[in-house]
Amino acid sequence: MNFSFDAQITAALFDKTQAVFALGDGSVRFEDGARNEVHDGAVLCACVHPSGDGIVTGGDDGKVVWSRPGEAILLAEGKGWIDSIAASAESSLIAFSAGRTLSVIDSKDAVFRRDFQHERTVSGVAFDPKGRRVATSTYGGAWLWYARIEQQQPVKLQWAGSHLLVGFSPDGAFVVTSMQDNQLHGWRLKDQRNMRMGGYPAKIKSFSFLSKGQLMATSGAQGVVLWPFIGSNGPMGREATEIGYDETTLISMVASVPEQGRLVAGLEDGRVWWADPAGRGLDFIKKDKGAPITALAMSRGAARMAWADEDGNAGVHAF
Repeated sequence: MNFSFDAQITAALFDKTQAVFALGDGSVRFEDGARNEVHDGAVLCACVHPSGDGIVTGGDDGKVVWSRPGEAILLAEGKGWIDSIAASAESSLIAFSAGRTLSVIDSKDAVFRRDFQHERTVSGVAFDPKGRRVATSTYGGAWLWYARIEQQQPVKLQWAGSHLLVGFSPDGAFVVTSMQDNQLHGWRLKDQRNMRMGGYPAKIKSFSFLSKGQLMATSGAQGVVLWPFIGSNGPMGREATEIGYDETTLISMVASVPEQGRLVAGLEDGRVWWADPAGRGLDFIKKDKGAPITALAMSRGAARMAWADEDGNAGVHAF
């Protein structure tokens, strides 16, 4: 199933029933044809609602909105545009950043809100597997906050440079960030030991865990780079592997789910392929070249995937 939208696609996601696309014109489009006009300006970030019903978007109008087919509900507003957003099904919490402020709201309690201040702009947010702590990426490293505690001092995981994206490993033992200078950085939380993961020719725009959390796939190279997260040391002292190498292009996006072994990759030349690192070879979902792939998603059970490119083209594929 293919789509052609009249705006660039910011995010592709799967809620519990269908694929959903967030667009640069401020709209949210659903696989079943429904369309919500949500933001006065572009959608800058999006995540699945904690309930699994619809998605939550952040816009350059400073609004955080819950979209379901035919319904858009304003959840919160920030001071300035919304840079990043994340949600936790386990705790029902939603976290978003605007400028130097991290805000946490409760999807089941309209009154609850916590605002946490940073020294520099927050570029990324992520919940731990239980939804109790929030990690933020910022200049100089990552900060860790307890999501519900109002007065607290964050744990500061320090490393010089600008950190762009942030995520927890599925077991909650590691925090990983992508950086402005074409590398990843990580910390083992029990002792804050640093992990340097470099050697990339381009900025890492996407990373995702798969194979029961034992592998982390990343973009930013001619093939998908796979880092092992096995045992208490994770990737420390281990070498990465690479699949799908193609010297003519770069991997722009990756998608997977932690429980499954299936991996999807979107390329700068517009192609999309999938593979199982435990097997052999790969298969193309989209063979035709075109605009760079800017969004990629996999359904929770890894039975379906969705892709979107810079020109507003998108597709949904069932395995």
